[in-house]
Amino acid sequence: MTKPLVPFPDGTRRAIFVRREKRFRALVHLTEADGTECEVWTHTNNSGSMLGLLRPGCDALVSPATNPKRKLPWTLEALSTRGYWASVNTLAPNRVLRAAWEAKALPELFGATDYRSEARCGDSRLDACLQGPDGPMWVEAKNVTMCDYGVALFPDAVTERGHKHLRELMRLAAQGARVATFYLVSMADAECFAPAEAIDSEYARIFYAALDAGVEAWPYLADVNERGVGLRRRLTIVRP
Repeated sequence: MTKPLVPFPDGTRRAIFVRREKRFRALVHLTEADGTECEVWTHTNNSGSMLGLLRPGCDALVSPATNPKRKLPWTLEALSTRGYWASVNTLAPNRVLRAAWEAKALPELFGATDYRSEARCGDSRLDACLQGPDGPMWVEAKNVTMCDYGVALFPDAVTERGHKHLRELMRLAAQGARVATFYLVSMADAECFAPAEAIDSEYARIFYAALDAGVEAWPYLADVNERGVGLRRRLTIVRP
């Protein structure tokens, strides 16, 4: 990756992951510039299980909070697994989606204009609404941090919110709108994508029903290094 679509914030540093606590806190070991070592609590916005990533002693990337008064001064951005970085910040897919549109790096968004983030739709709020050549285009973005035998899998925990989003997209598709789910796959060894039926069978059922109803799915392999997050190639979808 020559230049990431979404750079990590200035001041992002390496650390050593120690443990996670209460879903939104992760303890890391930092070495200060003067050589002083300390353990600090970081904020993680990823409420999923992060199955297979939370290994004590693995490398981590943490970024400083922009608000110096924030209770937790660091944010967990990525974890090292199997020799590569996996982005665990759940804001990354939304940021990459918008940056890819701005850079004209996502063919599925060619011709789309007027990007609106967190757009209200019925009882839901979807990640993006664009004006496409044939009308509005609605996109929901998801972070994928699980891979089994080359298959990237989502979700890594039961997600009622994910069910709701797919149903909302199906409703919009029935009205003639173009709709899609963008999956940012951080697992570099992934070769294809599928819903994680063993973890959330209902999500898998709705996912395939959504495909049949005209909802597009765009699973893209991420390019993650210590500078930020970019995109590689689109993955194929495994169908039963």
